Amino acid sequence: MQQVLLVIHLIVALLLIGIIMLQRSEGGALGIGGGSGNLFSSRGVASGLTRSTAILAACFFATSVALTMLANKKSGGSIMDQVPVTQTAPAAAGGTAPAAPDASGSSVLPKLDTSKPVVPTN
Repeated sequence: MQQVLLVIHLIVALLLIGIIMLQRSEGGALGIGGGSGNLFSSRGVASGLTRSTAILAACFFATSVALTMLANKKSGGSIMDQVPVTQTAPAAAGGTAPAAPDASGSSVLPKLDTSKPVVPTN
């Protein structure tokens, strides 16, 4: 089923590209296309191309959603469901654990004396 749907999806994608390439450029895009000697210059053909583009776009969207649902059913759920809830932190680069605060609750780092200005040495 998934292979058949994938083939339909690819055919719809190619048809959608072809229909879009047939349409007249309205923006003028640096003067490329959209001249007076256009192959499809009548309004009726333009509305038919627009309508077929909308239909093919809806088919492309539908096959994309169907392929996603089939792939989700086949794999057994989302990839986020497979991630364990609790993970351990990676080990430190040096192989040692970071220092913990001492028993008094103060920081391991020495207190800075802010009364004297700090002068950098060369």
